[in-house]
Amino acid sequence: MYLTRFLVNPARRGARKLLASPQAMHAAVLAGFPRPEDHTRDDARTLWRLDQRQDHQVVLYIVSPTAPDLTHLVEQAGWPSSAETWATRPYERLLDSLDKGQRWAFRLTANPTRTGRRSEQNPETRRYGHVTPVQQVEWLTSRAERNGFAVVRQADGELNLVTYHRQVHRFTRNHGQRPVTLVTASYDGVLEVDDPDLFRGLLTRGIGHARAYGCGLMTLAPAQATTP
Repeated sequence: MYLTRFLVNPARRGARKLLASPQAMHAAVLAGFPRPEDHTRDDARTLWRLDQRQDHQVVLYIVSPTAPDLTHLVEQAGWPSSAETWATRPYERLLDSLDKGQRWAFRLTANPTRTGRRSEQNPETRRYGHVTPVQQVEWLTSRAERNGFAVVRQADGELNLVTYHRQVHRFTRNHGQRPVTLVTASYDGVLEVDDPDLFRGLLTRGIGHARAYGCGLMTLAPAQATTP
């Protein structure tokens, strides 16, 4: 597994097109892998996430089974004349170091949803996005145990967790199809590892739905850090 960090240049027309469409960004990410088995395996898949940092930088993170070649992204949406284009490093060292009881600062953008019936008259079920902060926090904490971690509580008993960038995205996957509506939320917090094997699965396969559209990738940093 590999973790890649790519610096996006939002002033470029190609970058603005990708930033406006999770479908287009998904296609651009997968274009960095020559073969399907390079970006999807039974035990791992390619995940990506966009972070808009406080210094106004836009950073694309990718976790993938093999290392990508992002030359096309540099030309379309990056900084071709800069020495800083993208950096890829092996992820196995971090994955292998995970142990029960460790605490990590984490960052995640996810698609928090619930399944419900369309109406009393229509028993067909569909997914609905959670839109309030309380619902979005409950969505994550309810999935923590099955993914091998727990969100740490602060000294005052409150969860060490914040949600932000709560958004509703609408885009089309293919011309002529109905638009896709996607609810997303970003999370920053501190977690404790309960089951390293389950937690490794979360880091390599993601959490929740819409993983093709920039959701589900969790990144870690030492717990004393302020941002992952």
